[in-house]
Amino acid sequence: MTFGPLHRAEQRRWAGVYLRGLLHTTGRKTPQRMARAESLPPAAAQSLHQFINASPWDWAPVRRRLALRVAASTTPYAWTVSELVIPKRGEHSVGVHRRLHPATGLAVNCQRAIGLFLAASAHCFPVDWRLVLDDTWGRDRQRRLRARIPDSESARPLGGHVLDLAGGVPAQPRLPDVPWVLDLTRCDDAGGVMTGLARQRLDMVCEVDPGQVVFTGDRVTTVVVTVGELMEGRSSTRQTQTITRQTADGTSKAIPIHSYIGEVRLPRRSTGRDHAIRYRVLKRPTPDGRRPARYWITSLTDRGVEEIMAPVRAGAAVRTAVAALQERFGVLDFEGRSFPGWHHHMTMASAAYAFRHLTRGPGLTPTVPADATPAEIAS
Repeated sequence: MTFGPLHRAEQRRWAGVYLRGLLHTTGRKTPQRMARAESLPPAAAQSLHQFINASPWDWAPVRRRLALRVAASTTPYAWTVSELVIPKRGEHSVGVHRRLHPATGLAVNCQRAIGLFLAASAHCFPVDWRLVLDDTWGRDRQRRLRARIPDSESARPLGGHVLDLAGGVPAQPRLPDVPWVLDLTRCDDAGGVMTGLARQRLDMVCEVDPGQVVFTGDRVTTVVVTVGELMEGRSSTRQTQTITRQTADGTSKAIPIHSYIGEVRLPRRSTGRDHAIRYRVLKRPTPDGRRPARYWITSLTDRGVEEIMAPVRAGAAVRTAVAALQERFGVLDFEGRSFPGWHHHMTMASAAYAFRHLTRGPGLTPTVPADATPAEIAS
């Protein structure tokens, strides 16, 4: 039972009602609209608001149960993360600040979140979230008290949140040991993130900017070079293999992948053990040369190119999942101001996405019957 960790029967009942509201309400998913969509009495809207914003339930065990349910019901092939920018009008929502939107390049007033997704079958399932706080939220004690932000939450870079999310997975032995597929092309400390994953002994396939610096050679004859220079240079030692991918219309497409013959190290201030970790560099060129080539660094040095590149499809899947969460599951619609309330709402939106897409049998995707009870939905 996904909401089994909620100790009180009343909490579990309202969890089912809130989940049903997220699944059935069109447009904005507010407590008022959800209560009306479910033909509930007017007082239900206040109860839904109370369940999200004031009820003292711990979201972490619910998310762990959700991740285990997804893993048990699907065939996972990768872990990945995605950034979510949530525009806000006012200044009082927890974590709100002004920053450049990564897609438009325009300054927006927003919350910024990092989601952890388990890629499985045809979907990417959200199973955990972090709210990114800027320096003003890190040091303004009054704002933190009003928003009920725990002392353990501080302002830190995106990479720190990614490693925090990654660190929680090995602690749950029943979760799948599959590669981490990350897009680090806009990450300020891509090397630090990759080294952090390696320290946790997690396999990874990370897309990086062509300017990402690596070391070749040994400690005596170390050469510092970017992955772009490494793969583009005339004297570069590389081999080309072709992998096959299915296109949207069902046809097959041959894609050339260049791989550097040899292994590289990451230039990270670290221990001797980190210095000894080796990685592999791959490049996907573009046939027409109109778009930039793409580059990956992977710890899967003993795998074939086809096996390394297979989980990279998680990148497209997570973008589809984020769009669905925004358009149909209400991740943009939280109206409260508290840190616990935001996490409660994001937990419920993640559960709604999983309920809609989990396969209960061969080729069977569940829908929510109009007469389903809250207990049936929450189970």
